[in-house]
Amino acid sequence: MLSLSLGDHGARLRILCLGAHSDDIEIGCGGTLLRVLDEHPKAEVHWVVFSAKGVRRKEAETGARLFLKQAGARRVKLLSYRDGFFPHQGARIKGEFERLKAARPDLIFTHCRHDLHQDHRVINELTWNTFRRHMILEYEIPKYDGDLGSPNFFVPLTEEICSRKVQNLQKAFHSQSGKHWFEDETFKAILRIRGMESSASVKYAEAFYARKMRYETADPRA
Repeated sequence: MLSLSLGDHGARLRILCLGAHSDDIEIGCGGTLLRVLDEHPKAEVHWVVFSAKGVRRKEAETGARLFLKQAGARRVKLLSYRDGFFPHQGARIKGEFERLKAARPDLIFTHCRHDLHQDHRVINELTWNTFRRHMILEYEIPKYDGDLGSPNFFVPLTEEICSRKVQNLQKAFHSQSGKHWFEDETFKAILRIRGMESSASVKYAEAFYARKMRYETADPRA
């Protein structure tokens, strides 16, 4: 089973963020990261992008810098696996995951199991294969494939955080600006829909799939 105890405000959390490609983490859980780091400024973040080459590497560096400004400590690892070929590079990527065990995360953000992109699914499968007693939240990425589902874990976000997320995306990923889906309206739309579904007091939210969850107080016997 998996558990997460956030503790008091400012408690030192260890967060592992996993993305197949540049911009995956930022799109999938960027708003949640901004909120968590605002509330827990001592948090340590281990940030891994598995395919970041050329201009996409520079963009990944910028994205991590913008979203991790509030982190107490950060480690950014950018790898260069071939985009679209992760299922055929599984053994090498599995080796990367074995090395990530040393991060000892309290909370992991990764791709969704039902994502139709083959690279995303490989990262998800290896996340669960590697981390058996951790809290894992699977993020969603809106795209052409139409694979959005019914998430069961919602993180309400203020309008200010949503604006920061969208602005950071546009600042970091200039190479994507010509794509019809990479626009403010797309990102705000999914945040608004998930906010409506969460029935929170604010309008916006990011949503995740939490397959297994266990809450514990500081004393697990309590």
